Amino acid sequence: MPKMKSNSGAAKRFKRNGSGNFKRGQSFRSHILTKKSAKRKRHLGAPAKVHASDAAAVSRMLPYA
Repeated sequence: MPKMKSNSGAAKRFKRNGSGNFKRGQSFRSHILTKKSAKRKRHLGAPAKVHASDAAAVSRMLPYA
């Protein structure tokens, strides 16, 4: 049986951590930054966890992650 292909878009956006959950980047950090506070921008830079209801869909897109 051939190898399964990962979804290349998902591979760039999600990584699996040691506990088996997926981490993701946060949105709202690319432009229109002048009206956002420094605290808000700093917290948006930190990775977030993929919600449990979405984790199954992400794991299907990344079969070898």
